[in-house]
Amino acid sequence: MTLQISQRGKEYLKIARCLLRTAGTMTDQLIAAQLKALADDYERRAEKASLAAKALVHPTSADYEWHS
Repeated sequence: MTLQISQRGKEYLKIARCLLRTAGTMTDQLIAAQLKALADDYERRAEKASLAAKALVHPTSADYEWHS
C-alpha cells in the first residue's frame, strides 16, 4: 500500500528528520530527548496533515447530506 503524503506532511517530515539528526549529535542527553520528542510530534503532525488532505480529496458518503 502506498501512502500519499500531503505537501504540508512532507514539510513536517523534513523538520522531524532534521530534529532527529540534530538530536543524534547532542552530547546533552536531556536536550537530545527533547528534540526526539519534538520530532515525534512533527511526525504525528505529518500523519494528521496527510489524512486531512486525503479526506478533502476523497470525502466519504457520510460527508454528504442526502435529501429526498
